[in-house]
Amino acid sequence: MSAEEIIHKRRSIDPNLFTGEIVSDTIVERMLIAANCAPTHGVTEPWRFIVLTKDAIQAFSQQHAELYKSLTSEEQFAQNKYDKILNRANKCSHLIICAAKCGTKSNIPDHEEIAATCCAIENMLLIASENQVATFWSTGGMFYHPKMKEILGFDEQDKMVALLFIGKCAENVPIKARHSDWKTKVQWK
Repeated sequence: MSAEEIIHKRRSIDPNLFTGEIVSDTIVERMLIAANCAPTHGVTEPWRFIVLTKDAIQAFSQQHAELYKSLTSEEQFAQNKYDKILNRANKCSHLIICAAKCGTKSNIPDHEEIAATCCAIENMLLIASENQVATFWSTGGMFYHPKMKEILGFDEQDKMVALLFIGKCAENVPIKARHSDWKTKVQWK
């Protein structure tokens, strides 16, 4: 399959549609190696990943849900949101927490480090797609809360970028088409 075919084929698949089948660590390692090939200004390579597997996924999901519960007022607390945070990754093979290490070079702004990290994540998504692995990029729940960085051991200046859900899905999962024509977003001058 060509790179262009892989790009056109790649889609987000909701983790609720995952089968629970385990993706080989070899494929996940290939995804991480591809991530490390992303472009980066000043060779900072700001992407940082924490790869969670079954028991660690469950522990993180519990911690994430409890963080939501502890930081949400009684009036705003929604049991269905708590349950979603707690159970969203139940059928995942791996969950990759993605962050951008910021502030290592004063002449490189945070948005460039975030952009490089997003490129690294896209490289992972393309390798996953090439290997018939389902992925879902999420930032839900308490992901951006400063306490999350503290729990995960990131520095205050670092930026949380994604929760990347990894799994297998049934072959007959309907794939949504792209929403608009690329030409509507381009100007030629």
